[in-house]
Amino acid sequence: MAEEKLVGKVTHFYGHLGVAIIKLSEKLKVGSQIHFRGAHDDIIQEVKEMQYEHQAITEGKPGQQVGIKVQEKVHEHDQVFLVA
Repeated sequence: MAEEKLVGKVTHFYGHLGVAIIKLSEKLKVGSQIHFRGAHDDIIQEVKEMQYEHQAITEGKPGQQVGIKVQEKVHEHDQVFLVA
């Protein structure tokens, strides 16, 4: 199994938009593979786009809350891991 590093936590999910808001504890770049893991979720996907304060960005920094389009429903408090 690939090595994983905790990079953040889901703070909100907008179901009608399919967007997860993630509070980052580490850097995260567009193109990275991430793994959502929680009580109900076990989803791996690529970060195809990311926004910070409604602006498209290519890299999120620790402390930022970024929006990421997700392929499936995720839940608040899910942990987000970077798949190495």
